[in-house]
This record gives sequence, structure tokens and C-alpha cells, in this order.
Amino acid sequence: MTGDGTRAVRAGLPEPEAYEPTLPGPVFAAHYHLPGDAAGPYTYGRDANPTWTRLEAAIGELESPDGSAHTVAFASGMAAITAVLFSQLRSGDAVVLPSDGYQLLPAVRTRLESYGIEVRTAPTADDAQLGVLDGARLLWIESPSNPGLDVCDIRRLADAAHARGALVAVDNTLATPLGQRPLDLGADFSVASGTKALTGHGDVLLGYASTRDAALADGVRLWRKTVGAIPGPMESWLAHRSLATLALRVRQQATGALALATALAERPEVTGLRHPGLPSDPSHPLAVRQMRAGRFGCVVSFTLPDQAYAERFLAALTLVDDATSFGGVRSTAERRGRWGGDDVPEGFIRFSVGVEEPEDLVADVLRALDAASTDHHARPAV
Repeated sequence: MTGDGTRAVRAGLPEPEAYEPTLPGPVFAAHYHLPGDAAGPYTYGRDANPTWTRLEAAIGELESPDGSAHTVAFASGMAAITAVLFSQLRSGDAVVLPSDGYQLLPAVRTRLESYGIEVRTAPTADDAQLGVLDGARLLWIESPSNPGLDVCDIRRLADAAHARGALVAVDNTLATPLGQRPLDLGADFSVASGTKALTGHGDVLLGYASTRDAALADGVRLWRKTVGAIPGPMESWLAHRSLATLALRVRQQATGALALATALAERPEVTGLRHPGLPSDPSHPLAVRQMRAGRFGCVVSFTLPDQAYAERFLAALTLVDDATSFGGVRSTAERRGRWGGDDVPEGFIRFSVGVEEPEDLVADVLRALDAASTDHHARPAV
């Protein structure tokens, strides 16, 4: 299988068996029959589950189609992130995190520092993390970054980190394995929240970490067992089911995101517009080299004049839900400043493009911008 769509449809499926379903249903089991010695693939529900096994095999095929990979599934993206960090770092180690990454990373930093781990940060853009790599045990990369959508050169950073004896983990949530393959670019781990575009339907919390190193996978798997950060079998089955449409969703979302970004570039009230697929975006040349052709993600970020303007815009949308998260089949948008965890202007919007027809979505957004602008100008000066 060479095509991503074909691979996504077939990934992780068992060999056909007469009168059995293509994708067997979830296995709900806390324990298994275990006569004699405690050996075998399935002994206790916190260790392994056949439904996880199929999902993990499927994700491994997508993250590393040209080489064997070990994938460990988790109950959430944050469970996967913390498993990689805390399974690999010890007191006295140093770790490099992005200063513009996911909004829970500052909370993770506080916890790491409480365990005696030095945390260094630098922005994603311009490969700034290179400047703080010396002596680090692990480099954490987020590219494209969330929510600012900056892109860094993963291979360059990975080569530099390895030359210094550091491991490299890449948060691949926004790109998905169909948009970017960090393991092919030299990373030791590809980590993602399966809650987002991977599953795409907004009905599952899930995370995973993939690596080609069996020993690294064993460490992450032991962390999962120790802290109990295991995915439910139903969630795992739903995630595996959703992979079959991943290529279709990624293609449609990328088309819609580029159409939206192109339309927003013409609006005078929109500033700070970012989308890696937009030719005018500062990250575009690197994204073209590093990401898969035409698959630059579903997220567009931009800033409106102020908080009130942004909220009027969101309220005027009819095809877009005002909700957090991204990657779903239904478009969502939110004013990120309401959370207080991102260093963004009050009018900053993170927009996740769904699978609606691009022309319908663009029309809705432009109409909502017109409504927000009209209301803004109609208000009397104070």
C-alpha cells in the first residue's frame, strides 16, 4: 500500500475471517483467563487490550509506513505528552520546551521543575530552540505551533539535538501523520492528541506516542501502566473506526483552510493572519519542504481589532461553533484570550476548518465579519 488513503482505510485491521466483522468490536475486559504462568499478550486490563493493539498498530502504520514503529495509546493527548516527558527525564536533567506551545505546557513546566528538572524555553520560529540545546536531555518541538502556527525545521533541530546527546519529541497533533512524519524527519517520538483531527468527530479523548525505538516505547508503556493513563476500549474502537476517513477529512479541511486564509487576507480588519499553506505566510517555504504536499492543517489564526469585535464576529457565525479544540468535521472558532493561557491579543481567533464546502464556509465568515464591522461602526463614540 502506497497511498495514504488506502493505508488509512486498511491500517491495523486483522486478517479477514469468515463471518467476522472487518473491524472487531471493542473488548471490554478487566482481566482475562490466565491459567498457569502469568505470560501472554493479555493478562490484565491495565497492561494491554486487543482493541488498543489494533489501534496502536494502525497509528504506527500511519506515522511510520516505511519502518516498524511502536505506538502506545493513552487516555488523552496530555497523558501522552506527560508520559514521554516524565518517563525520559530525571532530577538534574534539562529539557527544552517551546515558549509558544500548547497552553498546558506552563503547568507541565511547573511540575517538571518541582522534580528538579531544568526547563528552558524558546520560540518555535527561526529554530530558536537551537540556542538553548546544550546539555539538554530532551527537546520538545511543536510544529506547527498551537495556536500561533509557526513552523520550525524538525530535521535541523533533531540533528543538532542528537549531536548533543538529546532525545527529540515532536507534537504532531496539528499536522497529523498524513500531513507530516516526524519520525522520518529524525525525531525519536511523534506524539499527538488523537482527540483532534486524527479522530475528527469530537466524540473521543485520546492520545498516543510513536517511536521506532523499542526501549523508548517500553519506558513510555511502563509509565502508562504505572499511572493508569489507559484509553477505554470503546474510545479506542471509535478512534480506529475514524481513521478510515482521515485522508478524506485532511484533504477537505486543508482545502477549506487555504480558501479561508486566502479570503481573510483581503480583509482590512484582519491582522496577524497565519496559515502555513498560504504563500505569503512566513512559514510557507519551510512548510512546503517539510510537510506533505497540500496538507498544511485545518487551523487558521488571525486577530480582530479587540475582544468585543471578536465576540461579535463569533456570535454572527452560523456554520461555525464557538468551541475550543480543533480538527473536527464541524468548523469551530474561539477567542483564545478567554482562557488566559496563551500569549495572544484579546482579539486573537483560532479557527478550525471542518469539512463543510469551502465556498459556504468562506461566505459565512465574510458575512460574520461584515456584521461585526457594521455593529462596530454603528456604536456611538464614547
